Amino acid sequence: MKKSVYNTQSVSPSCSYCLLGKPAPDGKSVLCPKKGVVAKDFSCKKFKYDIMKRVPKKAPELKSFSKEDFSV
Repeated sequence: MKKSVYNTQSVSPSCSYCLLGKPAPDGKSVLCPKKGVVAKDFSCKKFKYDIMKRVPKKAPELKSFSKEDFSV
């Protein structure tokens, strides 16, 4: 069996990044061809992961350092 580049096993199913779902105009729900209008966090057995719909977490802000931090 071929291994995937992306670890899709650790992704919890959600209609917000399902291959079948389309975002609704209100921005609070998803239009699913199988289940109709559903919440973003809903999932069903037809879930197929679409990596392009996933929004990554923001990187944490880095501390600002001064010259004193690097002196001995």
